Amino acid sequence: MQRRTLIALAALAASTFASPFALAQSGNEIKIAHVYSRTGPLEAYGKQTQAGLLMGLEYATGGTMAVNGKKITVIEKDDQGKPDLGKSLLATAYSDDKADLAVGPTSSGVALAMLPVAEEYKKILLVEPAVADSITGDKWNKYVFRTGRNSSQDAISNAVALDKPGTVIATLGQDYAFGRDGVKAFKESIKNAKIVHEEYLPANTTDFTAGAQRLIDKLKDQPGKKVIWIIWAGAGNPFKIADLDLKRHGIEIATGGNILPAMVAYNQFPGMEGATYYYHQFPKNAANDWLVKEHQSRFSSPPDFFTAGGFSAAMAIVSALKKTNGDTGTNKLISAMEGMTFDTPKGPMTFRKEAHQAMQSMYHFKVSPNAKPGGAVDLQLVKELKPSEMDVPVRTKPQ
Repeated sequence: MQRRTLIALAALAASTFASPFALAQSGNEIKIAHVYSRTGPLEAYGKQTQAGLLMGLEYATGGTMAVNGKKITVIEKDDQGKPDLGKSLLATAYSDDKADLAVGPTSSGVALAMLPVAEEYKKILLVEPAVADSITGDKWNKYVFRTGRNSSQDAISNAVALDKPGTVIATLGQDYAFGRDGVKAFKESIKNAKIVHEEYLPANTTDFTAGAQRLIDKLKDQPGKKVIWIIWAGAGNPFKIADLDLKRHGIEIATGGNILPAMVAYNQFPGMEGATYYYHQFPKNAANDWLVKEHQSRFSSPPDFFTAGGFSAAMAIVSALKKTNGDTGTNKLISAMEGMTFDTPKGPMTFRKEAHQAMQSMYHFKVSPNAKPGGAVDLQLVKELKPSEMDVPVRTKPQ
């Protein structure tokens, strides 16, 4: 991260952490624990979420960093992408730090380990940005809300671009909750195309040759349009499989959105379609306008995928606290948040009462036909997919 970025983040954080002792003494404080991957394989995602969370709190409170006279303090904890550590840190945040609620984590594996802790301590855990369906599915409890999109929302929006008769698809995903839940949801969303193979590789894979060859072998003799759909996060570059001359077999690549550095690779595939959670040029609303302008000014770059997520989490928290007049009681927060519609850089989101997943827009995109390999990311918006256009299943068990 550039020095300017670090300085800007430090300045923003300083306003959040001002005089914690005095605040604690007055009891006039709202404590938010942010458990995320400040280091580890998903470090880039975690740091974006943290920047977005702080900027979102600033925006939603009009720069006061307070709600109903109560100052907001953010307590940062680094789970390093390790489930056991994340679980322990969340317990410490609730018990020792007396956090009123928590945000995070970055990894789906860490999130699944943290869910029972929220239930044990009867405190809100606002999941951002971990994606696995099971977080607001069969592993969910009533203390869990999520502003981040889930695997079903990813999958349904991507199926819009790919689910056409005569299309044959093989999937490539990471062998853990994020990848497997994502492929499962994608398969359930495909109604017209045909899925012929699922390939799962370790999350830290760097050599994709063997997996790619299995994908090619399954697709090369198939009739019709042949596609490898990739769902991947963090380290490793699965787009290296393009080096195996997929075009010789008439095989295309498709995928969802990602952070800007990762999407530079998309320029190798002009015309490729997919769906994304966020791309800074797509949403048109006041919150996104502010985020884009301020992020460019402070960090000399546009806001990225997970910056918008952290910002949305902050706006959800402040919206809920305004409804409770700053009361951080868990039951009051749950009552305020269930069914709550709130603004975000993506436009309005709504926490549905079942499972507390945020219903939100997704964006069907196409890589510009004029995209240049190695150049700046060049995406075109095909269509904003509204929540009403996506039949996202409820996967919870009866509580």
